[in-house]
Formats: sequence, C-alpha cells, structure tokens
Amino acid sequence: MTWRQTAAAIAAALVLTSSCGQVFAQGAESWPNKPVRIIVNFAPGGSADNSIRPFSERLTKMIGQPFTLEHRGGASGAIGLEAVAKAAPDGYTFGVTPALSVIILPHLRKIAYDPLKDLAPVTQFTDGTLLFAVHPSVPADNMAEFVAHAKKNPGKLSWGTAGVGSYGHIMSEVFKLEAGVDILHVPYRGGGESLADFLAGVVQVHADPNTMPHVAAGKSKLFAVLDRNRLPDFPNVPTLKEIYPAMDFLAWFALYAPAGTPKPIIDKMAAEMNKVARDPELKPLLAKSALAPNPGTPAELAALTAKDHARFGALIQKLGIKAE
Repeated sequence: MTWRQTAAAIAAALVLTSSCGQVFAQGAESWPNKPVRIIVNFAPGGSADNSIRPFSERLTKMIGQPFTLEHRGGASGAIGLEAVAKAAPDGYTFGVTPALSVIILPHLRKIAYDPLKDLAPVTQFTDGTLLFAVHPSVPADNMAEFVAHAKKNPGKLSWGTAGVGSYGHIMSEVFKLEAGVDILHVPYRGGGESLADFLAGVVQVHADPNTMPHVAAGKSKLFAVLDRNRLPDFPNVPTLKEIYPAMDFLAWFALYAPAGTPKPIIDKMAAEMNKVARDPELKPLLAKSALAPNPGTPAELAALTAKDHARFGALIQKLGIKAE
C-alpha cells in the first residue's frame, strides 16, 4: 500500500468515526421519539414497582413520550432481566431491578444473562429500607421478645420473601444464624404476593419495604430496620446492625439497559432520571414505601454492581445458601 493509499484509508476511517459519533449524538438529541418500555422484573405491588412507578409517571410528563411499565416477574427477577438483556439495544427498552437479581441471584443458580456483561448500567435511582416486620398475631412487642418466642417455638414461624435469592431471603438466613432461631423461609414470586399473605397472617415475618404503610395502620409491628441509620419517623426502632453487627448490608434499586445501547442515550436517560430523583415532592412519596431517591451516574452504578456482586458472592458461600 502506497503512502497515498494509507493516507486515504486513514482519512476514510476518521470520516467514518466522526459520522458514527454524529449519528449517536443526533440519536440522543432526538431520543425518545416513540414510547419507551421499562421492564420491571417483579410483579406489581412490590418494591420494584413502587420504586420506578413515580419515576415513569414523571418522565412521561417531562419528556412527552410514554414511559410504560411492563412487569415480568418470576425466578427471583431472572425472567425480566433476561428479557432486558435480549432486547434491542436501541434506547427503547430499559430494565428496573432490585440489586438482588444482579448481585445475589447469579451466585445461586444458572441464569441466562451475565449481569456484568449483558446489562449496561444507567443509574442506581432508589435506596430501600428493609424491615423486620412482624404480624400482630405474634405474642411479642420487641426484638428480644420475638427471639425468645421463636426459640420456644422452633419451625412454627414463617418468613415470607419476594423469592429465593431476594434480599429478604438473605436477610432471613443471616438473622436465623445470628439469633439462633429456626424460622421457615417461604419464597413468593414478588413482594406484592408475599405482602398479601403476611397481612393475612399466613406468614409472620416480612422484610419488604412495601410493608411500611401497614405499620402505621396497625397491621404490622416494626421491631427493627435494615438501613444506614434509624428512620426519622421511628427513632425508637433500632437498626438490625445495632443488635446483630453482621447485618449491615443495604438494599438498592437500579435501572439497566441492554448491553450495546449507545452511551449518549444511556447518559441522557440517567440525567432525566436524576432530574426526577431531585424533585422535592418525590422524597416524601417514596418514604411511604420505605424508599428514598438517589441520583446516580452510570459509572457509579457500574462500580456498585461489581463491588456488591463480589461481596454477596462471598456471603452466600459463607452461609451455604442454595437455590431451593
């Protein structure tokens, strides 16, 4: 190849690169020009649904295109995230998930997606407070009394969760080990289904944030929370790490896109989500479901996903937790 041919090839490559960049930039500028689908990987009524619904409603009003929720529950969130991973990476499909489906589930069973390769991080938009909520039928008024009752009645109490590998499941296993009690774990397809049975007294313990509205209504007793600090509205309710130091993990919810989605679109979606997260009206709304808004960048979510993926992998191995 002569130097003229080489120079021509380099020039052509530069033009192509520049053109691609302009196409992506223009795509981001005009995005979205049709409805955007957000797949929620748990059933309606659970915390995943509660976390994203006010965001989708506000995005629709702000941007002028529908941001519709599509629920695909089952398999502890794996079904929904598989659909996200296999969707066209065109900026019109995103997926919402509690962290468990990307940092816990992969260590428990074979799944059809690699959370570190097949999903593009967008934003970790909501934090969740896990609750140690007890049904009023249980004869206990605080954690010490509950543990004493559980020890006197091994295997007679049950703990309902959003599924195998859910935060509630991990929380229940760690709690049983730390407190030295025998409580039956009952997995459901999502937090909405487990909440219904908890309120009916079918299961006696529930950790999902969607239990919070029922504490004030007297349909649930709150003995502890799993969070960074005590909740302002419940200053006398301790954090679980105050009682059992090993219980210091947190729950979070995040938005991902199919791998290969153009970065300008991901960045724009993250920016729009962050605008909603900073809306002062959103915080008290989410607080009703024990959730809190959290503006975040794609890079921050990528780092968080990798860190917690490794951390919970080690914890699951230590506890010997297996898929049921």
